[in-house]
Amino acid sequence: MAELTPSTIRIGRRYRPSRLNGPYDALVIGSGIGGLTTAALLSELGWRVAVLEQHYTAGGATHSYDRNGYEWDVGVHYIGDMGTRTTVRRMMDFLTQGNLAWAPMDAHYDRFFIGDNVYDAVAGREAFRDNLVGHFPREAAAVDRYLQLLSDVSRSMRTFALDRTLPPWAAAVAGPLLRSRLPESFSRTTWEVLSELTQDPELIAVLTGQWGDMGLPPKRSSFVIQALIARHYLHGGFYPVGGAWRIADTIIPRIRATGGEVFTYARVADIRVRGGRACGVRMDDGHEIESRCVISDAGAMNTLARLLPQDISRAAGYDQLLPRVKPSIGHLGVYIGLKATAAELGLPRTNFWIYPNNDYDGTLAKFEADPTGPFPAVYLSFPSAKDPDFERRHPGRATIEIVAPAPYGIFAPWADRTWGKRGDDYEALKQSYGERLLEHLYAKVPQVRGRIDYWEVSTPLSMQWFCGWERGELYGLDHDPSRLQQSWLRPRTRVPGLWLTGQDIMSCGVTGAMMGGVAAATAVAGMRRMAPVMKRVFG
Repeated sequence: MAELTPSTIRIGRRYRPSRLNGPYDALVIGSGIGGLTTAALLSELGWRVAVLEQHYTAGGATHSYDRNGYEWDVGVHYIGDMGTRTTVRRMMDFLTQGNLAWAPMDAHYDRFFIGDNVYDAVAGREAFRDNLVGHFPREAAAVDRYLQLLSDVSRSMRTFALDRTLPPWAAAVAGPLLRSRLPESFSRTTWEVLSELTQDPELIAVLTGQWGDMGLPPKRSSFVIQALIARHYLHGGFYPVGGAWRIADTIIPRIRATGGEVFTYARVADIRVRGGRACGVRMDDGHEIESRCVISDAGAMNTLARLLPQDISRAAGYDQLLPRVKPSIGHLGVYIGLKATAAELGLPRTNFWIYPNNDYDGTLAKFEADPTGPFPAVYLSFPSAKDPDFERRHPGRATIEIVAPAPYGIFAPWADRTWGKRGDDYEALKQSYGERLLEHLYAKVPQVRGRIDYWEVSTPLSMQWFCGWERGELYGLDHDPSRLQQSWLRPRTRVPGLWLTGQDIMSCGVTGAMMGGVAAATAVAGMRRMAPVMKRVFG
């Protein structure tokens, strides 16, 4: 492993007080896809919006970084619903002004290694169904019922989103009725729902083989989130041509078109409240920026427990509400560079999910209790094979990424030290985990053994340092059933002028956070004002 050096992919304009061009109609804290979506949609209404990003590059978990001649994404490993004119594709095309293309992965986009057995997720509803039934011929009825439940949940999310975006007077009247229309699955775990469809634990394991996309195994996760993720990828996986960084790069021009800007190195110290209303922010350098409203994409916990003054947070009751939710699990990442092309190495456009057995909950619990034991899940991604533009940017090179869950507590003793200067013991611990994960890669892709030119490891402390997540959580708040019952997790906070956006108010992942951004923009501006924009998006 080489010594870390600064990355070179930088999106956004570096913050300086002299570069501000206010007054701003809105300030957005954080430039993840939720924050960028909200800022872009409000800009369509003529608002001047400043997005404040504490990292050196914009994009949040959609950013990429370049080191030692290699380029990796940090959170965009694949996205669904991009093959046709779906709601998600139309919104993404609108935000990026059609300047971002998407490349399909292999039809067998996800491969699950469960113990000694291997299964594929195949693109297309009928192909997906037939492939599963081929493996589990006695479970055809269960598979058909499962697919129906995916559709039911998807339709119900419109009701869920409407309830979260209503103004207070309308929510008081219509909210109870809307919530009564949600199916029972909104309050149940994935295991509770699926175990009523089938008693075959192997089939349940295959159906939930993407549990790493939300960070919780079946007995802990919300079935609603499981269903949204499964349906999202039902027609295959796609990758942004040119790399994940192109997402932010193609959205930012919409924000700048009305005098707004996305500032990097722009760390917010706290949210300013005057007369009981959020009126701006104070930056780390002490400079204060005023605006009509503040919209936070920094996560509910960060916003309401750290950025909001404590007396204001307590007065709003958040000291009682926040303990009802908890942060999601952290992760290890191994970023690998090879001096050969993806084609030369025979790298697939298929993701590999590797599990020791079909007891996902049991293996995760054992790993949380003893992190020296077997990894409960290992994910392999091959971004240079997925991106048809990669070889043009990095000729003669290829990249691989490995992701595995990792409790924050393993690395907490080094949390108060500076990135890149945490000491030899920390580096040795990272190296040991990285070497263990590399063995999983060699077992499934043996041709890359001895071909690696460069590799490095990230830990939950990397997410903490670069993205501001207090415990290095990968998916914001845990996506368990109780989280969806928290009616206070909505764009409008209890502090006038302060709003939330991103995955914590809707669901995880790029598209979940993007739709959270849509919900936030709609709530901030009002449905009537946002309606013409939505008409331009969806026709």
